[in-house]
Amino acid sequence: MSEIRVALPSHLRTLAGAGSEVRVSVEAGAPALADVLDALERAHPALRGTIRARGDGGRRPYIRYLACGEDLSHEPAGS
Repeated sequence: MSEIRVALPSHLRTLAGAGSEVRVSVEAGAPALADVLDALERAHPALRGTIRARGDGGRRPYIRYLACGEDLSHEPAGS
């Protein structure tokens, strides 16, 4: 398992009941963004439907996805 740090904007911190950063565990290797979001929603169920749409898992508007200094906001959802 790998531990991933996820920074949350203030409105999501409130929902998650967490600080500015949370850590989630994902399978070892290079996890896809969807894997990290799945782990985040498992660890903080109140975030379900806020980062991704409940029905189809599509991305919510105005949510940015950044990893290692790279903007992944427009990458395919399974990336």
